[in-house]
Amino acid sequence: MTIEQKTLFFRQLVKCGVKQIEVAYPAASDTDFGFVRGLIEKNEIPDDVWIQVLTPAREDLIKRTIDSVAGAKHAILHMYNATSPTFRNVVFRNSKEQTVELAVKHTKIVKQLTEECTAKYGTIFKYEYSPETFSQTEPEFAVEICEAVKATWGKAGTGEDRIIFNLPTTVEISPPNHYADQIEYFCSHISEREKVIVSLHPHNDRGTGIASAELGVLAGGDRIEGCLFGNGERTGNVDLVNLALNLYTQGISPNLDFSDLQTVIDTVTQCNDLPIHPRHPYAGELVYTAFSGSHQDAIKKGFEAQKNRHAEAAAKGEPLYWDMPYLPIDPADLGQTYEAVIRVNSQSGKGGIAYLVKQRLGLDLPRRMQIAFYQVIQAISDREAREMSVDDITTAFRSTYHFGGPKYQGRLALRNFKISAEPTSEPQDDGGDEQPDERRHFDGTLLVDGVYRVVRGDGNGPLSALLDALRTHLKIDLTIRDYSDDRKSSTSWWGVGVDSDIAGSGLRGLLSAVNSTIGDRALPELKLNVGFSATSAQADIANALVNALGLELPRRFQSAFFEVVQRYARDRDSQISYDDLFKMEHLDATRRQLNGEFLFSGEKRTVSGQGNGPLSATLAALHQQISGTLSIREYSEHSIGEGTEVVAASYVELVYEAPGQKKRSSWGVGADTDITASGLKAVLNAASCLDVVALKAVNGH
Repeated sequence: MTIEQKTLFFRQLVKCGVKQIEVAYPAASDTDFGFVRGLIEKNEIPDDVWIQVLTPAREDLIKRTIDSVAGAKHAILHMYNATSPTFRNVVFRNSKEQTVELAVKHTKIVKQLTEECTAKYGTIFKYEYSPETFSQTEPEFAVEICEAVKATWGKAGTGEDRIIFNLPTTVEISPPNHYADQIEYFCSHISEREKVIVSLHPHNDRGTGIASAELGVLAGGDRIEGCLFGNGERTGNVDLVNLALNLYTQGISPNLDFSDLQTVIDTVTQCNDLPIHPRHPYAGELVYTAFSGSHQDAIKKGFEAQKNRHAEAAAKGEPLYWDMPYLPIDPADLGQTYEAVIRVNSQSGKGGIAYLVKQRLGLDLPRRMQIAFYQVIQAISDREAREMSVDDITTAFRSTYHFGGPKYQGRLALRNFKISAEPTSEPQDDGGDEQPDERRHFDGTLLVDGVYRVVRGDGNGPLSALLDALRTHLKIDLTIRDYSDDRKSSTSWWGVGVDSDIAGSGLRGLLSAVNSTIGDRALPELKLNVGFSATSAQADIANALVNALGLELPRRFQSAFFEVVQRYARDRDSQISYDDLFKMEHLDATRRQLNGEFLFSGEKRTVSGQGNGPLSATLAALHQQISGTLSIREYSEHSIGEGTEVVAASYVELVYEAPGQKKRSSWGVGADTDITASGLKAVLNAASCLDVVALKAVNGH
């Protein structure tokens, strides 16, 4: 690593809460020496952090190492020499006595040079000695050489003055319980145990470094040396992240902070230029991921149960415990999300797929719908032979059920609707979806293959009424299957709908299923070029208006205008043209204004009125000029067009009452780019149709 990378790594260790950090082998290179000096001179080392530097038992290297930490507040001088038979006999050709003498001699040098450094620079030192290859050294000889080093150091005390004996599995060659036995032997045979910190330093040659560390602590170890994610020679040192999080899962705090684990991962991979394996404990990208269907189902049920359990515990003021199938630790505690907890391939189950739909779209699918959609995903995964991402699954869901906006809209889409009810004593059976104590009328506008269609139907409830409308107007004959019905002989389709209104969500869900049933079959066309006779239906007239003018008339307005059409058709020998239909109620735009000068029976007058809104203010102004009173019975509005071409359309039904006269009512319509102006035009339109006075705007605004 460069000095910049080493500095970044050091800062990350400090952020994680590590209090003793072996920063370098300063005598090995100018880079390491310069890095240590930089940490000290740039005040990078917090007051409660001890930096540790490593040196072999050689006088010149010890001196260079101590020079590197001069001026630091706290430093641990870590010296080592190999003690196992192989190294004694083969590498160094030393006897036991010579090996002990080597350690004693250089401990004296360490003592002298550190005392001089303390006197000159004020640096406080701890001494750490490692009998390298401890796990391959005779246990009694390891104790012997450490006793000699302790006696030579002569300053071992209690508390902060304890000497550190670091006992490594330099090469892991035996089971972890053997290492634990060696640690236990050392702890029980070293003298003045209270003056000694027994430090563990496991390597991972057999893949049991974590187990060696955990068993070593149980055997009496006080301290563990390791690396983030187990970097080091050969197979690496013990993984401190893995080890620390193991302790957390057992309710033991190692006082290290890995709550933002991804940042730690990014720092380590950037500095070491080595990736983290996808299956690496706690840190791998697949660690919190389940592909298996049974695993996914268990996790899904676990989240549901835990949500209820946590709610009950929170209400009682009790701790919220994590207890989840296949997930020993909460990913959120490590700064991770639940996004990748469940991933889907051809082996995945319906529970996992349903979980992802719920997490991403907020939809809690019924069990039978889970089964149906599971088959859709399985078919895609088998066909494409790949893992399905969350986006793949949600896109497939939207496409299958025509859910999620215009991009996924099917051939049928609900524009608006109104449900009305009337009591009935006759039980009905149009679909089995609602109670039969009253009939429901559905009036709505559907977008059918890009064309607006006004449809109307009756049934026991909103869904059966919509089915009746589809049957009547579009020749689509369907029924709703009861959830408990398990017949296999007929084909069925699922649909999904979301709306702020419960009836609206059901209707949209029904149309979602209908879109799947109709496929590309031809639907009855809307014939706008056919004349309107006295026998034409109210919906026919409404369809013509919504497609030609974009006006979605309220139901009562539809009825009133339909009566006008019928009278007009009878007067015209029971036939009117399509064009005649739109000439009947066209009004002069100058007669639809809010305030200003109006002509009342030919007389120009300035009018004004006050009210709790624009419409009531207009009525107040009119009341000053007429006998009797006007009131609004019904008001409705919607938009026409899109983007910059959008305008508002308003509909008002006015009721006129005057002494000695029969109550009369009339509808008015207005359109304007301003919603307020649109409503006022509709009021004046209706008032003019009532013929209480002859109104004409002269200079209104």
